[in-house]
Amino acid sequence: MALPVLVVEDDEALREALCDTLELGGHAVLAACDGSEALAVLAGGQRVGLVLSDVQMQPMDGETLLLEVKRHYPGLPVILMTAYGMVDRAVAALHAGACHYLPKPFEPDLLLQEVAKYLLPGEVDEEVIAEDPAMRRIFDVAERVARSDASVLITGESGTGKEVLARFLHSHSARTAKPFVAINCAAIPEQLLESTLFGHEKGAFTGAANQHIGKFEQANGGTLLLDEITEMPLALQAKLLRVLQEREVERVGGARPIAVDIRILATSNRDPLTEVANSRFREDLFYRLNVFPLHLPALRERPDDILPLARAMFARHAARQQRRVPVINCDAAAALQAHCWDGNIRELDNVVQRALILAPGDEIAAEHLYLPVAQANFAAMPASQPVPAGRPADLRELEKQHILDTLKAVAGVRKLAAERLGMSERTLRYKLQQYREAGDITPG
Repeated sequence: MALPVLVVEDDEALREALCDTLELGGHAVLAACDGSEALAVLAGGQRVGLVLSDVQMQPMDGETLLLEVKRHYPGLPVILMTAYGMVDRAVAALHAGACHYLPKPFEPDLLLQEVAKYLLPGEVDEEVIAEDPAMRRIFDVAERVARSDASVLITGESGTGKEVLARFLHSHSARTAKPFVAINCAAIPEQLLESTLFGHEKGAFTGAANQHIGKFEQANGGTLLLDEITEMPLALQAKLLRVLQEREVERVGGARPIAVDIRILATSNRDPLTEVANSRFREDLFYRLNVFPLHLPALRERPDDILPLARAMFARHAARQQRRVPVINCDAAAALQAHCWDGNIRELDNVVQRALILAPGDEIAAEHLYLPVAQANFAAMPASQPVPAGRPADLRELEKQHILDTLKAVAGVRKLAAERLGMSERTLRYKLQQYREAGDITPG
């Protein structure tokens, strides 16, 4: 869902008309009668996707409001409107950071068009994205499995979304209002894993200054996810098996068992049967966990998910940066779909964040993705072979190109460029001076 539009207008009738137009156009709206009230709304923590403000207001006019918004909320777009619009004032407002200047009177359709163009998106819904037929089948099955209390063993390569599927199972189960507790069995030292899982009593061992409630007790009534279960030491696997059989835990140093009511989900990026065959995973524990197996295919095996996932990630990260959601052009889309994605969804998320840093405007091109394959190809080129035109040879060249592209996108307005680049104007001036001294750009 998009964030609301903050309408700032001292004329009550006009303010109501603007709000009605925006609401009929499907936008959420907040209203303020002058700049001071608008700043109070923002200071109160209310997230806003765009400020639509009149210029002629008292006691704080729209131009002063613009300066305050850009000082405290530099990523928030502002559209100014006035019946006294003049070219020099409009240009001054744009240089001060306004994204558009609407002279009154204007048609409702034009207002809705400009608001849609600059409005920041809201947070992306965290619903599972499964456009590929293979993934739709998996989630159809998962929705049915979720209604039971059967243990589920989720397998798949690292970064395929195993924890996302586990959370989906929990959220579609009768336990959804109860805790979802996850523990990464590979991330906790062996000597601490037992205490982390089952808890310990005060004084149970050196350093146990207080009683600790383990993950099993924390998840009581809900779901416990044992992430990367095949990494668990064999000695602890035997204790885990007993807990799963008896449905009760005993804290380290404890004298009595504690009953727990939990559903167990487990994940592994290895083949559990291979681990069993190599005596690294207990066969009886495998069959206790593998009541219902679900295997997540790698991202390269579900190509119809690549672009929907990328678009959702662009929307999510753009919202956090308070910028508009960029469009993926045809070349970038083709590059995303052609990439092998050895790192799966995690790698895709890294590429999306990188592209948002490199893209100077609202369009993602193939060169903004800066895919690792392209870097590898550069490294493999013979020394005599030039780097292809348009592709920076190193990170310093890449930074320079990004800065110059950003300046071009904002028509040379350094204040706006510095905001988009996430650097101070002083730093930007220093870098531009370096480029001039090196002869990379002409003085101006």
